Amino acid sequence: MSVKPRHGEAPQKIDRQTFSRRFQEKFVDPAFRVEDDAIQRLEEIAWEAYREGRKAPLKQAAGVGFADPEYELAKEWVQAQQSIKAAGQARDQRGSQSRVLMVTGSSRNDGSCPGELSKSWRMAGMAEEELSKAGVETDLLDLSLLTSEYGRRIFPCKACVSTAMPLCHWPCSCYPNHSLDQIGDVKNDIYPRWVAADGIILITPVYWYQAPSPLKLMIDRLVCADGGNPDPTSTQGKDAERAKEIELSGWSFPKHLAGRAYGLVVHGDVAGIEGVRHGLSDWLNWMGLIDAGKAACLDRYIGYYRPYATSHDELDADLALQEEVRNVARAVANAVLELRVKGLSQPDTPLQDPRPK
Repeated sequence: MSVKPRHGEAPQKIDRQTFSRRFQEKFVDPAFRVEDDAIQRLEEIAWEAYREGRKAPLKQAAGVGFADPEYELAKEWVQAQQSIKAAGQARDQRGSQSRVLMVTGSSRNDGSCPGELSKSWRMAGMAEEELSKAGVETDLLDLSLLTSEYGRRIFPCKACVSTAMPLCHWPCSCYPNHSLDQIGDVKNDIYPRWVAADGIILITPVYWYQAPSPLKLMIDRLVCADGGNPDPTSTQGKDAERAKEIELSGWSFPKHLAGRAYGLVVHGDVAGIEGVRHGLSDWLNWMGLIDAGKAACLDRYIGYYRPYATSHDELDADLALQEEVRNVARAVANAVLELRVKGLSQPDTPLQDPRPK
């Protein structure tokens, strides 16, 4: 069965003048003026790369183990896949040593405009203390660094999966795209950290009834971990029609992160905590992760309808909340320790999903 992709939405490439204006925005600092001639030469090279669509200028043959060993893959993708495999092997070889990936979703830290660290980061420290007491290693992924460090970003998901699941590659092959200046994406550094972990703890505030944008970007770009295609040569890169044919002939929807334990801490000051907690837990459940029990999924207000300026003081005073955060870590520690020994109970594992997606 063949289903043709539908076209007509995307505009034509931007013109040379627009390209030049956008390229020059990177060099608005007067200190660059001494290199205007060099910048102009670089712009010409970048324009040619854009016009020709040179997404991945550095490639290599896929090699043994791929559907098409001769197909040339982006070297960045090959390196990312190798890092994921190495992380998985290291996890398998750690013996009794357990690791939890602690993700803080706040955009705020004291190295950027807010000038103050986040409560999420503080609570991560409390949780890390309990994990350490239990002999569990912590890997802290602070997503606020996307706002305070040079050249760190997560680009949006392009929703390849909505065209056909096999078009969504594991790991994501959409970035970097050198022709569009879509570089510096840190997801290839994040994927192995998820793979290496036995458990995940997400600690996040609520922004306008939703998860903060850095956390949502990370979540969206993890869609490839749930059903993603580990062999881009099978779709000849981004051949949408071929990917549709593969899905319609039967796709297994592999869950690359299933079986890990998780815990959640969602905090707010006025509204929205339950909705965000439900959304995050539903997402993690969908990917096949296992909640570490009732105490592991927490939503709480800190300084409910109190001034923003004193929110850290409110956290200092709420000793019960601090203990609840520690309980999230304790529950996840218990779960991953059990996981390393005999595996967490998943009564629905043998069941066949009649609606895989």
